[in-house]
Amino acid sequence: MTTFSKIKSTLSSKQSLLVIIVILIGIILGNLILQSNKPESGEEERIEQSSTHEEMDGHQHEEQAKEIPKGPHAGKIFNQDGYGLEVILYKQNNNPEFRVYTYENGKPLDPSTSNVMFTINRLGHNPEKLNFVKEADYLKSDKAVEEPHSFKVSINSEHNGKHYQFAYEQLEGRVVMTDRQLTLNGVEILTAGPARIKSTLNLMGEIKLNADKSVRVVPRLNGIVESVIANAGDKVRKGQLLAVVSSQGIADQRSDLMAAQKRLELARTTYDREKKLWEEKISAEQDYLQAKQDLQEAEISLQRAKQKLQSLGANLGAGSNLTRYEVKSPIDGVITDKQISAGQVLNGDESIFVVADLSTLWAEMTIYAKDVNAVKVGQKVTVKATAFEAQTTGTVAYVGALVGEQSRTAIARVVLKNTDRVWLPGLPVNIELQADEVEVPVAVSTEGLQTMDEGKVVFGRYGEYFEVRPLTLGRGDDKYVEVLSGLHAGEKYAAQNSYLIKAELGKASASHDD
Repeated sequence: MTTFSKIKSTLSSKQSLLVIIVILIGIILGNLILQSNKPESGEEERIEQSSTHEEMDGHQHEEQAKEIPKGPHAGKIFNQDGYGLEVILYKQNNNPEFRVYTYENGKPLDPSTSNVMFTINRLGHNPEKLNFVKEADYLKSDKAVEEPHSFKVSINSEHNGKHYQFAYEQLEGRVVMTDRQLTLNGVEILTAGPARIKSTLNLMGEIKLNADKSVRVVPRLNGIVESVIANAGDKVRKGQLLAVVSSQGIADQRSDLMAAQKRLELARTTYDREKKLWEEKISAEQDYLQAKQDLQEAEISLQRAKQKLQSLGANLGAGSNLTRYEVKSPIDGVITDKQISAGQVLNGDESIFVVADLSTLWAEMTIYAKDVNAVKVGQKVTVKATAFEAQTTGTVAYVGALVGEQSRTAIARVVLKNTDRVWLPGLPVNIELQADEVEVPVAVSTEGLQTMDEGKVVFGRYGEYFEVRPLTLGRGDDKYVEVLSGLHAGEKYAAQNSYLIKAELGKASASHDD
């Protein structure tokens, strides 16, 4: 071997070694990169969810690629052997309906020559059959198409003795979530069914004086106010002096009383004398009887004079000051209103004080006509102040028998205990009225309710599918709401964290729009 050959062989061995080293370094670096990019468990789930959406989007794009052609009325059109049907889900009014236009060789056909029937298949529902009747230049379904409008439609049509079959699928508000995704996201699945509901009625009200325990003090005679002893806000006892009035009317009444007393004394003296003379047979019986009659009349006059003064609330004896009239408190309570001052001239019919017992008050609520039948005496209520943190409970004591002609509302009252003086007349309050507990055949959890298109919905569970179910709701409380239509007993739905399904539905819709 020549020297040149040896050198060449040596160089080839070194080059091979370098190549092997480079390859090993590349493998090591590749492993490091793969490990650094390995997703965590949460990321795996996001990848899984992402791939699910990609599969859904791919399916949607595939469906779009197979989109059914549109007819002259912008509906789905189907053709077979020269016979055609155009299908429209007409939603302009509150009762959506199917409309079908018929064609022969592309030209409009009299709809009455076709006998059409639809079979509607929805998730979780029994198949629904729709027949059609002629209206104008089209056929319309014989009943409204209820929500949800996500279904498979099988069409059977007969024309000139021939039968035609078509089918299509319309999907709305549907997403896929696996059990693993539900567990990771904490989505709770419940079953619609019977429930006991404590319906609550929220009303507005106001704290008012208990009219049964408040008194308006009226002087009942004219005069001039000499002095005022009590002021608004003062606590007073029954019989406590509130004001002093000087009145000529009370002086006249007292003068009549004094005269009646004098006449009675004279009549009694005369009677005693005439009785003695008659018994001693000195005077005639007629004189004795006349004296007896005069005594009785004097007694009646005195009694009448006393009653007049008592009816005014005045003292029977006033010493040397016949014009003094004392205004006193008729009950124990607090002076809530004062309309009197020294020197004021009174007419005798005005209210000068209001004295109220504030240990109990009224919470008066306004009831709209539609709720009148739901409010009954004895029902429990919770009264909450709107201006500060305070609440108490009570029962309905009175429900008005009339509805106002202008307001179209009725009045109900609750008697509240107010021993600690928390509640003040005039305070606005919110009143929660607890109606009777009732059992409803179908109800859903309030946690499962979501708002879509300005209506309340739940997401029904059918296998791995969740689909929007628009609901008509009835009575409810803080736990359950009655379902009048939209979901049947036994159907499963998403409850806790159902908003996550709404978010998934929004993502799927956005992806479809893109």
